[in-house]
Amino acid sequence: MTIHKEGYTSLALCVLLIFVSNALIQFYYPSAHTLKWIVYILSGALFLIILQFFRSPSIRINVNEKNVLCPADGKVVVIEETEEPEYLKDRRIQISVFMSPINVHVNRNPISGVVKYFKYHPGKYLVAWHPKSSTENERTTVVIENSAGVSVLFRQIAGAMARRIVWYVKEGDKAEQGQQFGFIKFGSRVDVFLPLGTKINVGIGEVVKGGRTVLAELVALQAPQPIKEKATKTAKKTA
Repeated sequence: MTIHKEGYTSLALCVLLIFVSNALIQFYYPSAHTLKWIVYILSGALFLIILQFFRSPSIRINVNEKNVLCPADGKVVVIEETEEPEYLKDRRIQISVFMSPINVHVNRNPISGVVKYFKYHPGKYLVAWHPKSSTENERTTVVIENSAGVSVLFRQIAGAMARRIVWYVKEGDKAEQGQQFGFIKFGSRVDVFLPLGTKINVGIGEVVKGGRTVLAELVALQAPQPIKEKATKTAKKTA
């Protein structure tokens, strides 16, 4: 099993805690065999939990500019049309993937292209499935534009247990589809905002795999119109 680099410190602290707790039990309660076995079992369980959380399996990436790969392991909890007000400022199809503590928490680029926008937002730690978590929680926003000029925005969103979001990208970087762009420690969520007209390949409740599941296919290769232009057209039709 390969361990992600973000887990080295946590694993070291876990081993230190286990060593100290077991040493104290052995020193102060040498005859308490039942207590010692309970501590041994809990120590082993803690180590295995931390170990599996920071696992980083090797996967084969099938690069395809038409496809949008899932950025994380987890379960699809949201598929809806909504407005993206931070950068794109237009209507998009939002797909949200919830990552439980037992999922691999490596985050991967959904498409290849150039990083046009990046911003880190400090914030709250609401549960990841809370409706306001995407706007009020600690999060990052990344926008990648592919060679056809199509932009895909995605966010790392910290959950109630997560206290640290890690990212490896900055504006101007070249991004390769399926490669790691970040990591979120413990339960969290990733939102992806796709152009209207995109063919969605997943459903609510579906279990998905980062870098392997094809979330969607970019059928329309033109950027959507801004909200103001849409509003103007709607007003003309009404008139």
